[in-house]
Amino acid sequence: MPDAVVVGAGPNGLVAANLLADAGWSVQVLEEQPEPGGAVRHDRGVHPDFVSDLFSSFYPLAAASPVLSALRLEDHGLRWSHAPHVLAHPLSDGRCAVLDRRIDTTAASVEAFAPGDGAAWRRLFELWQTLRPGLLSALFTPFPPVKASARLLWTLRAAGGLRAARSLVLPVRRLGEEEFRGEGGRLLLAGNALHADLAPEAAGSGGFGWLMSMLGQTYGFPVPVGGSGALTDALVRRLRGRGGEVRCGQRVSRVVVRGGRAVGVRTDAGDTVPASRAVLADVAAPALYGELVGAEHLPGQLLADLRRFQWDFATFKVDWALDGPVPWRAEEARAAGTVHLADGVDELTRFAAQIAMHQVPDRPFALFGQMTTADRTRSPGGTESAWAYTHVPRDIRADAGHEDITGAWTPADQERMADRVERQVERFAPGFRSLVRARRVLAPPTLQKLDANLSEGAINGGTTALHQQLVFRPVPGTGRPETPVAGLFLASAGAHPGGGVHGAPGANAARAALRAHRTSALAGAQRLLTRRDRTGRRN
Repeated sequence: MPDAVVVGAGPNGLVAANLLADAGWSVQVLEEQPEPGGAVRHDRGVHPDFVSDLFSSFYPLAAASPVLSALRLEDHGLRWSHAPHVLAHPLSDGRCAVLDRRIDTTAASVEAFAPGDGAAWRRLFELWQTLRPGLLSALFTPFPPVKASARLLWTLRAAGGLRAARSLVLPVRRLGEEEFRGEGGRLLLAGNALHADLAPEAAGSGGFGWLMSMLGQTYGFPVPVGGSGALTDALVRRLRGRGGEVRCGQRVSRVVVRGGRAVGVRTDAGDTVPASRAVLADVAAPALYGELVGAEHLPGQLLADLRRFQWDFATFKVDWALDGPVPWRAEEARAAGTVHLADGVDELTRFAAQIAMHQVPDRPFALFGQMTTADRTRSPGGTESAWAYTHVPRDIRADAGHEDITGAWTPADQERMADRVERQVERFAPGFRSLVRARRVLAPPTLQKLDANLSEGAINGGTTALHQQLVFRPVPGTGRPETPVAGLFLASAGAHPGGGVHGAPGANAARAALRAHRTSALAGAQRLLTRRDRTGRRN
């Protein structure tokens, strides 16, 4: 019997399993899909000569994460690669904002949009340098991060106190307007905010856009050499080297609860896998509380709150095998790993507003990845392995593009939407479509089929908006990996601090399980000593 069963072999589940194995626990990881990795996998499904990441590709949070750093995955085969530029945001008139790991390059890029904006970018970077230690510590530790928060508050006072805090809770449109005279800096912040489901007018989107921008400025947007699955492979190799087991093709249908405690899981095949100490669930919060755990084991208030749980946007993705480099009108975009495609902040606002109105956007904001530019092993020389994803409403009621995309995601829906994404690319890279050797469409239901945690392609485990963060994640009054069922811990992006490949939810869950076991063991020892003492007195 293993000490712990981990449900789900995504990055958080594998991090949790590794930490438990490091503590001497026997661990068994059960994964529904035929291979581990969750949303960190690659294949050659577009074209045999091209490596394509199925889901996530760029990993600034992984580079910054003390959780992953402590695992020393480079000792287990992981290597990182960087594109010459981190990110580019071209405009249709040929101008382009560039984020680069060299602060001078980024500052010069935004300065070209308006005098003084280079200095403004440096000021934002100085704020980051001041807050970074405390902020990253608070981000990657369990909520509430008492020590990290105290450190962060101390440095925040030194960085301007309430004025600095105000800037970080601003909508990203307002933050950009206050800090920059020109469009360059505003574009970098706003585009990065939309890596989550945060519209330019959403409270807190300024802080998120600033965080992602500064992570890129400091760590870049690195990629694993050979494909995103190389990160998964390193986690699995490390775990197996410590005696852990990963079993794929094992869909867990139920968490077994006895006496108010999780004691194992049951699979679709009817097998029961016991766990002597803990069950850790790297699954979406609605799936854990709505499917895997019986309602009789959960408080009524939790189930009521779960009905208000908000997913982030649905996602639509296209992968390409290209016969040559993307012919960007803006030369600077050709050296960027990530390219943001929207013709200004107003177009970003229009895109987000259409989603809010349940309309398929007519000019979809696209995140475009140039994977061979970032890692030359991804495709033959002179070609490009590329992808783009955009967001669509989960509940589609109209098509702003007037092409009758219904949201049923029939083959016709998928082709029309993929063509629309390609037309968006063509606006900034005329001739792009002539380079397409092959393409693959991953519509929201397809993404969910490939990874059940990605409900309709929701990539953050729930909205990143302020009302579902911290003590509100996944529902009010939570924020920690502990659940109402003893011995059961939430280890997915549904828990604090949320989405992104950084391992923090898995690490937090593992540490909570270890702490709970130690507390239980100490309590048991104390009870035993008390009984012996009483027996001795009676004798």
